[in-house]
Amino acid sequence: MKEMELKYGCNPNQKPSRVFMESGELPIEVLNGRPGYINLLDALNGIQLVRELKAASGLPSATSFKHVSPAGAAVGREMSDILKKIYWVDDLGELSPLACAYARARGADRMSSYGDFIALSDVCDVPTAKMIQREVSDGVIAPDYTDEALEILKTKRKGTYNIIKFDESYKPAPIERKQVYGVTFEQGRNELDINNALLENIVTDNKNIPDDKKLDLLISLITLKSTQSNSVCYVKDGQAIGIGAGQQSRIHCTRLAGQKADNWWLRQYPKVMALPFKDDVRRADRDNAIDVYIGDEYEDVLRDGEWQRIFTERPEPLTREEKKEWLSKNTDVALGSDAFFPFGDNIERAHKSGVRYIAQPGGSIRDDNVIETCNKYDIAMAFTGIRLFHH
Repeated sequence: MKEMELKYGCNPNQKPSRVFMESGELPIEVLNGRPGYINLLDALNGIQLVRELKAASGLPSATSFKHVSPAGAAVGREMSDILKKIYWVDDLGELSPLACAYARARGADRMSSYGDFIALSDVCDVPTAKMIQREVSDGVIAPDYTDEALEILKTKRKGTYNIIKFDESYKPAPIERKQVYGVTFEQGRNELDINNALLENIVTDNKNIPDDKKLDLLISLITLKSTQSNSVCYVKDGQAIGIGAGQQSRIHCTRLAGQKADNWWLRQYPKVMALPFKDDVRRADRDNAIDVYIGDEYEDVLRDGEWQRIFTERPEPLTREEKKEWLSKNTDVALGSDAFFPFGDNIERAHKSGVRYIAQPGGSIRDDNVIETCNKYDIAMAFTGIRLFHH
């Protein structure tokens, strides 16, 4: 198939709409549903991301995309019982590596992943399909699906769930184009290979970056390559735990991503994991209640008339002191930035979220201040020399 008509573009008033190939066939086959313009943007950006993650790690990979940026991305490492519980997958039995990858990708920022488009690096198996089946999602793209997994996914959204098969032999043209306001832009595709060679120029006093942390840094950089800029990505143990996308200011990226990383860690606080939810409260509503409970406006879910709707009894608030003490235990976090840090304030904020390893391009006139701030906290930082803007 060379062309596919779409219902409309980004918005219902933007008609006509289609995707097409100037030469050759579309690298996708719609097995179920009717994907829209934004769905396909997420699908094609997402499949590119997971293919690069798999190439760098050798592990099955997954991403959860929303509005042309990843809400989460991860490789298929086993999960602790705590992670299984906070990701609401502890009742699914044995999970495949691919299912672990998606659970991690979805679990990084469950609020943002609501209604996501999923990309998988490997053939979708039954454990992964069962996980996807019960989440609110717009669709999935993968190289293929087992017969049973495909039948499971076809039951979603009353049979309208978007299921796309991607042709793994596809290689895009080296030149890409897009139009803005009737003007055509053209550039070479960003085919930059993200590998360990980018991490060799360690400019801080601490020059020790263990192999597993190098992989975390590569995951952050690969994720940033597909994230709307400006962007910053925090990674721990093979998964993004906080992504700040599309901010005009670098420090705002760092703060946004850091707050998401903090929320991910606070979800694991015993007091949060023990919240007495009513049995009939849906997972999405639990996610929202947890997000409010661990934030500054916790009274919104603890006030009379509200807590009774969600909890069997009124929980005690999570105090500022408790949060501070718990957050201090999150360590060995890796951080990537798609462009240089202009000020040391980014490092100060990153340090608060447990960052010990950083990869960024370097090249700021204030590099000395950034390096000095890293040295103050014994952070190891590599200058990659490459920028990863994505628009």
